[in-house]
Amino acid sequence: MSARARLHAAAAERVLISDGAFGTQIQERKLTEEDYAGDLGLKADQKGNNDILALTRPDVIKDITRAYLDAGSDVVSTNTFSANRISQADYAAENQVAAINIASGKIARALADEYEAKDGKPRFVAGAIGPTNKTLSLSPDVEDPGFREIDFDELTAVYKEQAAALIEGGCDFILIETVFDTLNAKAGIMAVKQLENDLGREVPVMISMTLTDLSGRNLSGHTVEAFWYAVRHANPITIGLNCSFGADQLRPHIQSLSGIADTLLMAYPNAGLPNELGEYDEMPETTAGLVKLWAANGQANILGGCCGSSPAHIKAIAEAVKGLPPRTIPEDNSAMRLAGLEPFVVAA
Repeated sequence: MSARARLHAAAAERVLISDGAFGTQIQERKLTEEDYAGDLGLKADQKGNNDILALTRPDVIKDITRAYLDAGSDVVSTNTFSANRISQADYAAENQVAAINIASGKIARALADEYEAKDGKPRFVAGAIGPTNKTLSLSPDVEDPGFREIDFDELTAVYKEQAAALIEGGCDFILIETVFDTLNAKAGIMAVKQLENDLGREVPVMISMTLTDLSGRNLSGHTVEAFWYAVRHANPITIGLNCSFGADQLRPHIQSLSGIADTLLMAYPNAGLPNELGEYDEMPETTAGLVKLWAANGQANILGGCCGSSPAHIKAIAEAVKGLPPRTIPEDNSAMRLAGLEPFVVAA
């Protein structure tokens, strides 16, 4: 059975649980420059390069992933949010991109298989691809609105390199997440489609948008509905929202997306908003109570956490939604769906 079919079968039985944040869990361990740098001999300081820990401190990434599986995660992601050539250039680690992604994929795959063997419940691995710090839709130069730091083909190649290594590491899906620019997401989709051609098989994608204001738009200006219609052609196995604000602020946007998306919906919000020190104070039971409402209203298939969330948050979410029926995927009978910054739908 394909990974797509296995996930759909599991999601038809219950609300599934994904994992939580890696960054805040890594920060709690107070790692040193020596921990990050290891013996790779890179020219730049590595402290803060969380992705490279898959090579230099794999025990840390294993411990965090194991904690999420112990908390009840059905889907675990790789610690590869910035493991791309653009982001790793900040650490002079571009030549480590493939190795980081392969290693991180293997860590998650081995643990997912271990836990599935224990209890027979299927576990899945999502290869996480972040948005990079470049945007295709907007100019970084206010004096030159037509200027771009990168073009579509270049970003597609960056994403393809990362996606290929994640699949080599054993990932079931490619998760294009925290999408602030819809065109960046399209480059990620193109990269996966090119990879499918190379491999001669499907590589299912998960796509997750992040909102930058309370009106429900991402940085490139698309509403949640318009974003879905802009990426629906990719036949993603999940669509959803992550990061953004806390679960309370995401509620109306989850409701909107749930009503139109004819695929599984995955949502993993921040644990509230950060305080003045950049720390997250929302308690696990608070987050769990908020996302439970989404499940109780039949609006989500997979739930987890983003920034500030911990294994305790994931455990609380898993307990809160236990026994609730999964969301029913709606049928979309529209004759045509178009998207600028706003959606345009022609009824059948």
